[in-house]
Formats: sequence, structure tokens, C-alpha cells
Amino acid sequence: MSHNPLIDYPDLPPFSEIRPEHVKPAVEQLIADGRQRIETVLKAGDVGYQALVAALDEEDDRLGKAFGPVGHLNAVAQNEALREAYNACLPLLSEYGTEVGQNSALFAAYQALHDSAEFATLNEAQRKDIDNTLRDFRLSGVALGEEDKRRYMENAKRLSELTTQYENQLLDATQNWKKHVTDEQELDGLPETALAGTADRARAEGLDGWLLTLDFPVYLAVMSHARNRALREEMYRAFTSRASDQGPDAGRFDNGPVMGEILALRDAQAKLLGFGSYAEKSLATKMARSVDEVMHFLHDLALKAKPQAEKELQELQDFAAEQGATDLQPWDIGFWSERLREARYDLSDEALRPWFPAEKVIDGMFAVVGKLFGIRFRQRDDVDTWHADVRFFELVDDDGGVRAAFYLDMYARTGKRGGAWMDDARIRRRRLDGSLQTPVAYLTCNFAPPAGGKPGLLTHDEVVTLFHEFGHGLHHMLTEQEVSGISGINGVAWDAVELPSQFLENWCWTEEGLAMISGHYETGEPLPKAMLDKMLAAKNFQSAMGMMRQLEFSLFDMRLHAEYTPELSIQKVLDEVRDEVAVIKPPAFNRFQNGFSHIFAGGYAAGYYSYKWAEVLSSDAYSRFEEEGTFNEDTGRAFRDNILALGGSREPMELFKAFRGREPSVEPLLRHSGIDV
Repeated sequence: MSHNPLIDYPDLPPFSEIRPEHVKPAVEQLIADGRQRIETVLKAGDVGYQALVAALDEEDDRLGKAFGPVGHLNAVAQNEALREAYNACLPLLSEYGTEVGQNSALFAAYQALHDSAEFATLNEAQRKDIDNTLRDFRLSGVALGEEDKRRYMENAKRLSELTTQYENQLLDATQNWKKHVTDEQELDGLPETALAGTADRARAEGLDGWLLTLDFPVYLAVMSHARNRALREEMYRAFTSRASDQGPDAGRFDNGPVMGEILALRDAQAKLLGFGSYAEKSLATKMARSVDEVMHFLHDLALKAKPQAEKELQELQDFAAEQGATDLQPWDIGFWSERLREARYDLSDEALRPWFPAEKVIDGMFAVVGKLFGIRFRQRDDVDTWHADVRFFELVDDDGGVRAAFYLDMYARTGKRGGAWMDDARIRRRRLDGSLQTPVAYLTCNFAPPAGGKPGLLTHDEVVTLFHEFGHGLHHMLTEQEVSGISGINGVAWDAVELPSQFLENWCWTEEGLAMISGHYETGEPLPKAMLDKMLAAKNFQSAMGMMRQLEFSLFDMRLHAEYTPELSIQKVLDEVRDEVAVIKPPAFNRFQNGFSHIFAGGYAAGYYSYKWAEVLSSDAYSRFEEEGTFNEDTGRAFRDNILALGGSREPMELFKAFRGREPSVEPLLRHSGIDV
């Protein structure tokens, strides 16, 4: 067999060596190795921890490390051949995963280990991992009859294909829409950064003028700043009808049928396992105990925030009317909101950009995190990456030892899916030979790239996004767990996983934090005190409207998965939720759901409420720093030791109480959001 760089690479992923033709053979080989290892382990009959758990973990890690870089490349540097190779492996991996999860002999071996005398001698992390594995066996259908097992596996394979199809169609729809503009007057109001970026994009395609796309930085710039109302409406229609039966590409990349099939299959899987709905199945691994508890939580927040959200909307309408703009449509909201913010606080997001050059923000973020958690960062330039913009950093402990590392990919480009995320390249684990594997993360964002001869300049919103993803990264990288299943974010209840990410955002809003992450890109001068004061004053501008929008998404997601029947209309559920909580009603052509990849292609199905749930935890965790000092090292160490280091080794409520000394309170979230109750 010729050299396949995906099999057993010793250190970091060999990105420049990976070819689409390597992918399927490597995955097939590693799945075969995994099956062989399971057979060997079961034949030996040794249900000791090393012979069973550690041995099988070794194979899982090899497979994860081989396919992980392929999935990552498919998200950040996709081409047709890679997409095909990636898609060809999904059914194989899904089938293998379900087959392992339904292996009765393997389940019996784990149960025997759980019931053995050795179990009591294992450490807390190892015991928790085994408990979780036994739970996951049950959730994979290990107790089902043969016919039901077969149906479960077929459904799982089909679901993996459908969620990828959803993501691909959304990417294709986003990248298919372009608008070539040659008259600068049409772009009146657009910030310099957006003009430079769209001019660069036009030049790259051999065009003069400017090329508008639906990449989020471009879309947001137009919706917030373009005085050309017709242009705003055109882009709004294109963006909010992506991958649907509406809009400029009507029907071409339609995710409607895909969503229907995804919901039907999720419901079927849940019913096979004896749950009343997919929402119930989803909550089996989360902090929240029931659909009712989640719905009560969301409705309670909506009740507290809606009066203020309605007041905020009325203020916006009154302000726009004073400028002669009546009958505000959804494509007007962003534009007039930005004008109101400028009028009220004499501040715009764009005016702040020069003070947040990407390099300064990154260095400042490292300084903030270093002060809080006692770590240092250093860049390495000898690491193989997938694009010239990508950088690689190591986390170094006080003694100079490398603790972890991460790849940073900041800017939007063709072939890269939208959004921002953290993913693991490698997890921290104790290998079978006794050596320790250090964790490595991918941090991906989609900011406007450097343009017009200037460096990358971020809006403050983008700075917050970077901190958010870095919080996830720290959860992965600062773990002290050595068992794969609970290392980093593994094994952490999904509705607690946003705690570190939302928590770290707070330092983007403190005077001390801002002093470290800001500096004018030309002069290096810090953010002027007057601008800082305005920024802090504007922090909660339209925060209740923002909260209601998040609650709308959360309620829609939970209802969709809790109330599913074959007759259910996705649009009708969304319309009902909007009637209840939305302060701005979108037009009939809006197909938000067709681009809601968090729940249809990500891990947030019947879990989108997690953002708000975890925000209660993160706001309350941060309130301890408000009491003890923003950069109090002891408090930072306590957060690192109780939350970041322990991963999924204990229940999240236990970890939270160990750090905070009590159960969480919703009051800090409402206070930090500026919502009066």
C-alpha cells in the first residue's frame, strides 16, 4: 500500500500532503483496524480497564485524528473532490459508530468492568467515562431487537448524509449569489473596510468596481450602513431566503425537503429508543431535566425581557420617523439601529475598527488569558497549515513545557463555510504506552480580511466573537483530564459547554481588558477614554431585542423537536413562536430555518436553549470576578481548576457550585444585559 499520510501520523496533521484520494482508503483501513481490535479484545475476555477501555480508545483516537483534519478541510478549504471524498466516508463512519454502539458483547464487557472489583480502584474520571459509555450504549440502541437495530443504523447513516447535504446546500446558495456594482453611488454609506474588501474581491475575479457577496461581513456592512434602501432589500431577500423555495435561487439549493426528512428520522430514532420525542432524547445527556423545565426557563426570560424589547423597538421607530423613515421593514432595522446608536452614543462599530487591529487584539487576548490563568503563548512558523493566513500557537506553562496548541484561521474566503467555531484537532489523553498526548484546537472565524493595504481591522462585535471561540478553545486546551471521553469539552453536558466561551467575553467589556486588546493600527495609541465611555454606555443598546431573538430561535428549536408529527409544518411552528415572542415580524418570504445550521447540521438540535442556559452560568461566574477583582489571580485559578481543568469528569452543577459556592442565579444575566426586572 502506498504511503497514506492520514494513517498514524506522529504529530500534527500533514495538511499539505492530504489528497482527496487518500481519504476513503484511510478511513476504510482504520475502521477495519477498529473492528479487528474490538474482536481481539472480546476474544481475549479480559475486562480490565487497560485491556478494554484504553485499548479501544487507542483505535478511536487514530480514526478521529485521521478523519478530523479531512472534516476540517471540508469546512475551511472545500473543493469538489474533497467534498466528494468527505461525503463518501460519512455513511461508513456512521455505520461503524452505530455498529460499535449496538455491540451487545462490547456492552456486556463494559458492564462487567463496571460491576467488577477493579471499578472501585479507578479514578473518578475513569469511572465517569465508563458510566457515560454505558449510557451512550443505551442511547445507541444496544438493547433493541435485531430488526430495530438495523433500522436505527440505517436512520443514523441517512441522518449523517442529510446534515451534510444541508450544510453543503447552504454554502452553495451563499456562494452562488453575487452582485457586481460599478457605480460607487449605489454603495453610499458603506464603510471604507467594506468598500476595500469588495473591491479586492472584484479584482480577484477580473472585474472593475465592487463585488458584493452574502459572506456575513459584507452582508452586515450593507444592512448596517448602505443608504441605498433598494440594495438593502435586495440583499436581505437573498440572504434570508438562502437554500429555500424563495428568493433569487428559488428551489435550486432548497433545504426544505432535507429539514423535513431530518426531523422525521430524529423522531424515529427517539421513538425506537422509547423516548416520547427527539427533544426528550436530547435532554437525556444535558443539565436540564425535561422539556417542561426548558420551556419554563425560556418563557420566564421572555416575560422579563419582552416589555423592554418592545420599548426599544418603539424608540427605534420614533427615531427613524423623525428622519422621515416611516413603515420600517426588516431590511431597515439594522440601518436605523446603527444610526440611532451613533446619535445616542456618538459611536459606531465602524468608528471603533481602527482601534482593534487583529494583531493587537490577538496579543491582548493572550495577555488577558495569561493574567487570568497563568499561561503564555508563542507562535510557531514551522507548522504545516491549509492556507497562508493560518497561524499556529503553543500554550506554554511557567516551567516552559508545552501544554497545548491551536491553529488560528481568522478571515472569510471562498470555499470556507461561514460562522465561527472551535473544534479539536487532537485531545488530551494518556496513550496506551503511558505517554501523554497534548491537546490541539482549531479556532476558525470569518472576519473581513485585510484590504486596501490596511491590516485586518475588527469591529468590537468581532472581538467578542474571537474571545468567545477562544473560551471554547481554553476549555479544550486547559483540561487536566487524561481520559478521552471526558477530556476538554468531551462529556460536558451540552447546555454547560457555552459557559467558558460566554464567560471570557466579559473581558472585552472591562476597562482593564480593553486597554490590553485595543491600540490604533497606525499610531498604537490606546482607545481614548471618551470612546471607551461611550462604548460601555452603548453595551446594552437593544439588548432586550437581541435576547428576544435568541429566545425565538430556542423556542422554535425545542418545539420543533418536542412536538414533531409527520403533519407538522416547520413554518407554522416558527410563525407561532414569532407571534408569541418576536418584536419584529419577518416577511413571508423569510426562510430563516433553511439556514439555521446550528440545529439542522450542527450539534444544537433540541439544544439551542443552551446558549441562554449557559449564559446564566457564565454571567453568575463572572459576578464573582466583579466582587473579587477583574484580574484576581486566585479567582482566575479557581475558575481554571474547577471549570476548565475538570472537563466532563463531574456534573456541571457540581463544578459550578464548587466555583461559585452556590447554585446559579439569573439576576447577573439580566443585570449584565441591562434588563430591568
